[in-house]
Amino acid sequence: MGLQKQLLQLFMLLVSSFSCYSSLNQDPLSNYLDKTSAYDNSAYPTYFGTINDEDQDGDFEPNFNYEPDESSNFESFSEVGSPSSSIKVVNVNDFGAKGDGTDATEAFEKAWEEACSSTDGAVLLVPQSKKYLLRKITFSGPCKSELTMKVYGIIEASANRADYKKDTRHWILFQNIQNFKIEGGGTFDGKGDIWWKNSCKIDKSRALTFYNCKNLSVKNLRIRDAQQIHISIEQCFNVQALNLLITAPERSPNTDGIHVAGTRKIQIISCVIKTGDDCISIVSGSQNVQAMDITCGPGHGISIGSLGAGKSEAHVSDIFVDTAKLSGTTNGVRIKSWQGGSGNANKITFQNVYMHNVTNPIIIDQNYCDQTDPCNEQESAVQVKDVVYKNIRGTSASDVAVKFDCSKGYPCRGVVLQNINLVREGGNQAKALCKSVKLTKIGGVTPNCP
Repeated sequence: MGLQKQLLQLFMLLVSSFSCYSSLNQDPLSNYLDKTSAYDNSAYPTYFGTINDEDQDGDFEPNFNYEPDESSNFESFSEVGSPSSSIKVVNVNDFGAKGDGTDATEAFEKAWEEACSSTDGAVLLVPQSKKYLLRKITFSGPCKSELTMKVYGIIEASANRADYKKDTRHWILFQNIQNFKIEGGGTFDGKGDIWWKNSCKIDKSRALTFYNCKNLSVKNLRIRDAQQIHISIEQCFNVQALNLLITAPERSPNTDGIHVAGTRKIQIISCVIKTGDDCISIVSGSQNVQAMDITCGPGHGISIGSLGAGKSEAHVSDIFVDTAKLSGTTNGVRIKSWQGGSGNANKITFQNVYMHNVTNPIIIDQNYCDQTDPCNEQESAVQVKDVVYKNIRGTSASDVAVKFDCSKGYPCRGVVLQNINLVREGGNQAKALCKSVKLTKIGGVTPNCP
């Protein structure tokens, strides 16, 4: 009977997956991309409008399916749970989870242990039309084989802050795992309102954290109302974050959408992010980061940094943002660093970006100071160089659409503005403020640095 039950679960999983993905419509954006761009759309196909731009209470069904081309620089790993493989299906309900909104933490822990110990590959199943409450929980590897977590239902955070006394920084932590996928079209609800009332920027709390993972895929999910950061990807290698809908109220503090720290080789593709802080934030130790087909707003835009806080050394390189729409954000594409730091932020490209009513569309701020007391002027700074802004257009909510506030001692070098057309919302002319920056201009550039 146990074998029959497992085979029945596998059959239902495959039927559900087929019905979920059989109607996917791909809409390549190849005509939009500039043919002279360094972007290779045969290696990295992008798709526009792949998630319905609805409010967070509407139904979300994934309608995007991305698989990396063989020519991609990113390493791929084999499909987990294909019909031909001898996989094990582990249903959280079989371990005591009721799916009625009551605490299911222990059931999830037991189910993970069972799935992670499988030597033939496993699928950890969170059924549809069910709601599961989780306290602070850690899913640890290494696992004995490839593992997929299929989330079809709703996973909801405990609203009792006492459940996080031992670790206030994490709700759900995945750590030390290789060849792991989490997907399914389900929802993670952080119940962040109780955290926002007591918000603190030190040691920001995270809803989903992936730490020290290799060959990681996070796709076709909704994450809403995080305690603070929605998804934090830390010290990982070879990551794909695809078709994610991330939402929180505009006034929710510190609710970054996707935070990338110390991670190499990561693609963020076809995501809609509406939060109270950075849609995407990329900080020190991150290299070869690609963000493509991003819809952002409200929020604070797409940010590299902050870097160099507390006189620290920071290194970020090979950042590529292509095809983004930002609407009503406080910043557009931003690089920010503190005085007194050291290191480099280089080989950065922002291209094919549309801005609507964005307060600071293009900004490099090497004098970033996010504290109550004024920051004293210091000699050292993180060196910002080799930054390309290409095919950026739209409207600015402020008079200044382009601002380069660079360090006197370490001026911004190798900055290229190509085909820029930004005007004041309403059609009036916007301004550019440029300090300590070495610029190259190609094509039409509006506004222009004096």
